[in-house]
Amino acid sequence: IGGIDTTRLLKRIATNLDIEYIEINDIDIDYKLVERLPLKQLLRYNALPLFVQDSTVTVAFANPSDYEAKGAIERFFHGKIMQVAVAKPKMIQKELLKLKTNEDVGEFSEDIKHDLTDGAVEVADDSKESPAVLKLIETILKTAIDSKASDIHIEATEHNCIVRYRVDGMLQEYFKLEKIIFGPLASRTKLLSNLDIAEKRKPQDGRFTQIVNGSVYDFRVSTLPTLFGESIVMRILDKSKALVKLEDAGMNAEAYKKFTKGIKSPYGIMLVTGPTGSGKTTTLYGALNAIIDVKDKIITVEDPVEYQMSGIQQVQVSANTGLTFAAALRSILRQDPDKIMIGEIRDQETLRIAIEAALTGHLVLSTLHTNDAISAINRMQDMGIEDYLLAGAVIGIQGQRLVRKICDVCKEEEKQVNPESLKELAKYLPANPKFYKGKGCAVCNNSGYTGREMISEVLLISEELSTMIANGASKEKMREQAFKEGFVTMLQDGVNKALAGKTSIEEVLRVAR
Repeated sequence: IGGIDTTRLLKRIATNLDIEYIEINDIDIDYKLVERLPLKQLLRYNALPLFVQDSTVTVAFANPSDYEAKGAIERFFHGKIMQVAVAKPKMIQKELLKLKTNEDVGEFSEDIKHDLTDGAVEVADDSKESPAVLKLIETILKTAIDSKASDIHIEATEHNCIVRYRVDGMLQEYFKLEKIIFGPLASRTKLLSNLDIAEKRKPQDGRFTQIVNGSVYDFRVSTLPTLFGESIVMRILDKSKALVKLEDAGMNAEAYKKFTKGIKSPYGIMLVTGPTGSGKTTTLYGALNAIIDVKDKIITVEDPVEYQMSGIQQVQVSANTGLTFAAALRSILRQDPDKIMIGEIRDQETLRIAIEAALTGHLVLSTLHTNDAISAINRMQDMGIEDYLLAGAVIGIQGQRLVRKICDVCKEEEKQVNPESLKELAKYLPANPKFYKGKGCAVCNNSGYTGREMISEVLLISEELSTMIANGASKEKMREQAFKEGFVTMLQDGVNKALAGKTSIEEVLRVAR
């Protein structure tokens, strides 16, 4: 509010009016109490009933001086005393909008049931859906975007249709609908994605683009037949999101320095490794952003093209037309490129072409699925690439994961850390380590975390390591040499971030152990 601290201002208002200031995050709201009142009225007056104690109902108002609002809400509590409190307007609004979404989803579901004339579980395979289906899918997409979800899961179970979102890497259930709703919902999603709505026995893949909250999003859709129907998963890609700058990606100073040195090499291959959903593609785009130069021809081959970048040529892989990673790479090498980005190395053919490109004067950036940086060498050896080629081509490897960040609103010191965890991490810890956790609040949906940050390890291939690779040295020997050269593991990076209060020690062990 005009640069003044909102909490201080509201506390001052509360003191002047002799009422209580309530932090909505810190209390358990009685939602049954809220449901007794018309939501339209609560939204109109920005008021939220919180709890009942004896015969007194506490109601939080955004503007406790609004006599009309107080009078209108008080009329709903016959025979009870209404105690007025003040709370942050944004928090009141957030809770009310959450309730409105649930109410809307319930209404749309009822309308869909009404429109299913035969009352069967499966919907007729035609494109004339009820408007309620369109509204329901819109609400599901919007809620996912508002929740900062990376994926939407719509699943048919034995008795229900469940909608879950993956937020900060963890799945959370948002809506539980009646089973009869799944058919129309699945058909609508397939229509949007140009899939066969009649095909329920085979997996299908598609995509669609939708404007949500004024921004353009791509939804990559996968359907899978299951025992009780189908599982539909949508990966969300924000087309309008600004690319993450490499310096903002969350690397520690030393890792950033090493990684930047690697990607600024004139030729060779630089790899980013980690499991699915560990932010590898985001790192690659950040790397491209850091090295883009009008004097260079940069070409990418991706599946799919997740973010459009000006100044580079981007190629979309298409299995239908035979444009595989390997086929695209061969064509790219005839385009006189200086730098090449390969979205993912999935097979020996693609890897061999990438290595050859790196050895013939091109800088190649790509990703591999391995648990850590050093394992990438073994993976490429297992894929049939000769040791001497790897020794000459690989510049460096970054292994990474994403850890959830502690919620700033409910962050507190962690008093009781698991002794086993302390014992396991002893070599990384100072004498009296201090850790933090989030106790859970409305802002973080009681998870204790909001957002994610990278933990990483960067292995630059020195002359010594290159010789070891050429001679077929074991992973253990290479690791020993890496430590001599100052290699910092992901686990160590994670512990440092836990000590700095960015994440919890449990989260680091969950992700990087």
